[in-house]
Amino acid sequence: MVFLSFRVQMLYYSADHKLHDGNQLEGQTEVFGNDDHIQFLQKKPLRENFQKQGSISSYGSLSPGSSSQLCKPEWKCIASEKTNSNTYLCLAVLNGVLSVIFLHERGSPLSSPSSTPSLPKSLSFEVQQEGPEGKLCIPMHYARSGLGTAELNGRLVAAGGYNREECLRTVECYDPKWDRWTFLSPMRTPRARFQMAVLMGQLYVMGGSNGHSDELSCGETYNPQADEWTQVPELRTNRCNAGVCALDGKLYVVGGSDPCGQKGLKNCDAFDPVTKTWTSCGPLNIRRHQAAVCELNGLLYVIGGAESWNCLNSVECYSPESNTWTLVSPMNVARRGAGVAVHQGKLFVVGGFDGSHALNCVEVYDPARNEWKMLGSMTSARSNAGVAVLGGVIYAVGGFDGNDFLNSMETYDPEINEWSPCMRATVTTTE
Repeated sequence: MVFLSFRVQMLYYSADHKLHDGNQLEGQTEVFGNDDHIQFLQKKPLRENFQKQGSISSYGSLSPGSSSQLCKPEWKCIASEKTNSNTYLCLAVLNGVLSVIFLHERGSPLSSPSSTPSLPKSLSFEVQQEGPEGKLCIPMHYARSGLGTAELNGRLVAAGGYNREECLRTVECYDPKWDRWTFLSPMRTPRARFQMAVLMGQLYVMGGSNGHSDELSCGETYNPQADEWTQVPELRTNRCNAGVCALDGKLYVVGGSDPCGQKGLKNCDAFDPVTKTWTSCGPLNIRRHQAAVCELNGLLYVIGGAESWNCLNSVECYSPESNTWTLVSPMNVARRGAGVAVHQGKLFVVGGFDGSHALNCVEVYDPARNEWKMLGSMTSARSNAGVAVLGGVIYAVGGFDGNDFLNSMETYDPEINEWSPCMRATVTTTE
């Protein structure tokens, strides 16, 4: 009899006939069996401080103080096979869900002193996490393009978007500490081609498309403590592909597509969450939709986009004091559907579409020098992807590479000017 100790990576088959990643049920598992087969599995209880440390359950909120507990799961192993000298493949039932478990040996047997009785072998296993290009981490449950992304409480939130089938309501949240995606409450309205911002500790989404009508005027806000979405007053103009950003306690919605979806808008509106009212701001100099929008040093930047179908490299800067937009130095590459992140006082513009191809190129804007510089390219081309900064690392997630809708992530390290892929290789090959 051999005692094995390992961590589990699980895939489960759901009632809607899809294979999903069940890594949120991480914990130590005991396995008993012979050298070639595993006969019984029993899941140990999850660590008691799992929820207290702010991890998100698949049905819980993003509140750092959440103390809800997961139930102890029950395991039953149906079959297992040792596929080679250091890997096992298991078929099991977890709480009534058919699951596939992959085990990869990491360590070597521990030897015991010759002066003591011989002990059973003890092997250490873990999910394969390393590849030729470095650490690989888990992708989203859903491929998403035209999604909204934001950093909230140290985690990356990815909401909505579309794939080949539909616009999505689902919202996923990535915790870099645990390398896991979990679900938050879904939005009230399916939507894509929108942006998301954080204002006064809450997420805001505005406009977009639901896949049936061209543009939406509705918006909603997410309360992480209650894990729920509520409606906010509608936009004055139906629009999708608008930029959304928080600045000085207000939510700004910039540009977007006109009701016919054929040209960009100059409109800029600001929402006050206290009075719950919209006011008009100074218009853009150039019509834009699918532009990247962000705040830096008390100013609002709108970057690239398209005027009709012609991609732009121009950039405008908004001062709330003067209520005017001013053109600054243009990008090196014209692009729409790019992502933007603020890091170390600079703007990082990622991917997008140049009118012919999805882009993997990245450039950075230094406001002190009013100049753009090209950086290392992403490992994948991504248009309409989400971009956010977590712990000093820039993440690019989802998007469209010209052929496929993506659920993968990659990260940028400014110290070495290099992007690294971020998807778990072994377990996703069966999807």
